[in-house]
Amino acid sequence: MIRFVTLAAAMFAHVVYAKIADVSQATAEYAVNSYQQAQIHTLANMVSFPTVNEEGVATPDNPVFIGFKQLLKMKAAQLGLDYQDKGHTVLIGLGKQSQKVTVVTHGDVQPADASKWQKSPFELDTTSEPGKLIARGTEDDKGPIATALYAMKAIKDKGVELNNRIELMIYLAEESDWEPLKAFMKTYEQPKYAITIDASYPVVVAEKGWSLIEPTFSGSAEQTGVYVSELKGGAFKSQIPEDASLILHHASTELLDKLKARASNFSAKVQFIEQPEGVKVLVKGISAHSSEPEAGVNAIAHLAALFSGVTLAPNSDGQAVMFMSELIGTDLHGKHFGNIAYSHDFMGPMTVSPTLLSRQGDDLTLSINLRRPVGKTATQLESQIAQAITLWQQAHNVTLAELEVELGEPMLLDSAPHAQKLLDIFKHYTQDQDAGFVSIGGGTNAKLFDNAVSFGPSMPGKPYTGHSEHEFITVEQLKLNLRMYTAMMIELGNM
Repeated sequence: MIRFVTLAAAMFAHVVYAKIADVSQATAEYAVNSYQQAQIHTLANMVSFPTVNEEGVATPDNPVFIGFKQLLKMKAAQLGLDYQDKGHTVLIGLGKQSQKVTVVTHGDVQPADASKWQKSPFELDTTSEPGKLIARGTEDDKGPIATALYAMKAIKDKGVELNNRIELMIYLAEESDWEPLKAFMKTYEQPKYAITIDASYPVVVAEKGWSLIEPTFSGSAEQTGVYVSELKGGAFKSQIPEDASLILHHASTELLDKLKARASNFSAKVQFIEQPEGVKVLVKGISAHSSEPEAGVNAIAHLAALFSGVTLAPNSDGQAVMFMSELIGTDLHGKHFGNIAYSHDFMGPMTVSPTLLSRQGDDLTLSINLRRPVGKTATQLESQIAQAITLWQQAHNVTLAELEVELGEPMLLDSAPHAQKLLDIFKHYTQDQDAGFVSIGGGTNAKLFDNAVSFGPSMPGKPYTGHSEHEFITVEQLKLNLRMYTAMMIELGNM
């Protein structure tokens, strides 16, 4: 999942505000009055499972995921809902109708650095910051799962008749591997309506394509002259990194003074620590979801920008620093990266963020996460990326050890039959009559459905905390989500 670019509802000429049914409103209030504390308790149980996928361990065989699915099965039974275990995917349903509304979520989470949290990231922290529920997965995406379960329970309690089955789909490898879900979708009957609850409000009708540029730099660690070593930064590819560092060797007093003066103007915090073999440069930024890089402060980008205009010996570390400082810098949109930058009137600009440095021997790989809107073909963008990198190599008389480019497809859906109904629900419960359809930088499983749109859980104008090292959802937001998701299920269940 994410952040969005606001969109004028005028793009959707058929806008007509519809009334929310009395039964939807009454059941939504019942849900909050009956199950607000229960959904918090269930959320606490879910976040206690560190559902981070491990390389080399199949999700269905991972003991943590087995335990998590046992919890889901138990909760479904307690709430009177049906349960199906499909390996990588769990289906929890209400009703036996032939047509269905599928509510799409995921139960896996990104890694968390425990040293950056006041309590364990896999323990629901309700006290450090009153009003906030802090833990990995609270916003992305276990909070929405808990809410959906109790919305279904409330509908069942009240005996609300629906024309369509409600089916909660919980995929368990969204953060790492979509291939099992793509295979599953070949046999899964497309629903009448699909909604992901893994993004933003009001209603997401467009998503940028998740993309990646990964150059690998190769060069001997032994260098003379001014050089850098031990370049490090980032935690995973879809997080704006808040930590980066390197060791600077053979720097003159004049160069150090220049770097310190430049660092004093940065939004990131920079430390220079004298060491026997050189000067360690530490940069502290602010982590964020890489779909909205403007919400964070990129430590890797600032570390590289610190050395703008500085010629470094061309070992792998030096190449990486010069590559980033010259082609990326602290710009968020690729404006220095040849001709790759572009924007779409609705979806906004492509974002370009260095997110992770990984090393194997003397080789150093830089992961650059792009979020691309419609407006350029993959072939055109790939050609422009290759041209910019070729020119950079020629200018420095170096050759990359490897270059991998992955360009995901953006989604723009302006004809989903249920989008307006969701917008009506949002306007009803927030009283925001100016709310419109939006586009996000993140990518959800909505792309795998014929007409899926996204509905929450992140509110407009507020930073999305998923993938950050301070992920939370507020108690009040959970309450609002429970109202809106209950109404959503009833309204779409009878469309």
